Amino acid sequence: MKPINFVVVGFGGMGSYHARGLIGENQFVTTYGTYDSDEKRQAAAKEEGFKVYESFEAVLADDNVEAILVATPNDSHKQLVIDALRAGKHVVCEKPVMMSVADFDEVVNVAEEAGKVFMTHQNRRWDSDFLIIRDLYKSEEIGSLFQIESRVHGANGIPGDWRHLKAQGGGMLLDWGVHLLDQLLFMVDSPIKSVSADLSFVLGDDADDGFMSYIIFENGVRAHIEVGTSNFIKLPRWYVKGYQGTGVINDWDLSGELVLQRETDVKHEPTPIQAGQGLTKTMAPPSEEMTECRELPSVTAEFDSFYDNFYQVVREGAEAVVKNPEVRDCLVLIETIFKAAETGETIKMN
Repeated sequence: MKPINFVVVGFGGMGSYHARGLIGENQFVTTYGTYDSDEKRQAAAKEEGFKVYESFEAVLADDNVEAILVATPNDSHKQLVIDALRAGKHVVCEKPVMMSVADFDEVVNVAEEAGKVFMTHQNRRWDSDFLIIRDLYKSEEIGSLFQIESRVHGANGIPGDWRHLKAQGGGMLLDWGVHLLDQLLFMVDSPIKSVSADLSFVLGDDADDGFMSYIIFENGVRAHIEVGTSNFIKLPRWYVKGYQGTGVINDWDLSGELVLQRETDVKHEPTPIQAGQGLTKTMAPPSEEMTECRELPSVTAEFDSFYDNFYQVVREGAEAVVKNPEVRDCLVLIETIFKAAETGETIKMN
């Protein structure tokens, strides 16, 4: 087995994470070197013991380098990826892979012409919380899911520097939104019917600091996708409703539960409760005889890890877990969300 030699381009938070962990700890790939245009990051990489290239051109000229990991600000992805592909390197690019669908199509064409593998690092497909919800969608343990709410909330604003700038691909839709939308499309096997959305700019930046989008699929599934950076009290990471029950995952610690409607021949009516200045039976909790609580299932991915799969794609011609048509569909949805938010209209997809 010959590992694939990677150079990590962009030794910031995510790039260094790839270099040390995702690539550095994988038997099929190795961090052969790093490059960053920032001298301080160059020095940091050298201090950690990584081979440091003095220029991107030097990286491309090295025949020992088989692949490039691009982890730079979003607006720089396109040219770096194209140059690497044309230099005969395979490429993995951090999300959002490109700033537009048109840019993505251009890069895919270059990859095909060069005969090189080009993949997007959509790591959140391996998150345990997502895999649990995906399993519920497939297994129908709480019945067919008809409502999916997926949220990430924080209260620290937009981190970093360029992420505040729209021109550099900043904003939460192109940051966390890419992950949540990719998860949704990877899970729900149906075309999208319509999209509505609203972007948040409460922090005063020209890039969005959060968004909410409501997506309806042709199979009837409705999804609420939300990212917020000024939420001092979080809502659950996942809240899903099926025809026989409800599921909730509170956070990445996987706290949560499933509550199912119990099958019984005898119907136990709920007891009315005091609600403000009135009584309600409609909003009263169901009787204990009518519900069953279950723990969240334990789920692991049935597909290989990202870099295991990348190795198999390059060396053995295997099928990619993160396929370029899927990445393109996600970019189409992102552009639609931007348009829906700008116009205030619900966009019909078909």
